[in-house]
Amino acid sequence: MILEEIAHSMLLIGIVATAVMALRSKDLLNSVIFLAIMSMLLSVEFFALQAPDVAIAEAAVGAGLTTAIYIVTINRTERWEDDKKR
Repeated sequence: MILEEIAHSMLLIGIVATAVMALRSKDLLNSVIFLAIMSMLLSVEFFALQAPDVAIAEAAVGAGLTTAIYIVTINRTERWEDDKKR
């Protein structure tokens, strides 16, 4: 019982930590990667809470599809960091 609570606490700390890192990151691509990590940790938490259907949906949509859409969008836009180097 105590080991289970420690595991849940560690997952929740990881979720909050990656969310804060995503917010504080200056680079959009790094923020997207942190959000993908947060989504995977969230799907592990759902699985630990005995909700495997929600965990699979979160992993597929949250970590997979949304991350891919964000990365494609960021790559197709012009980055301001590149303008400052010129």
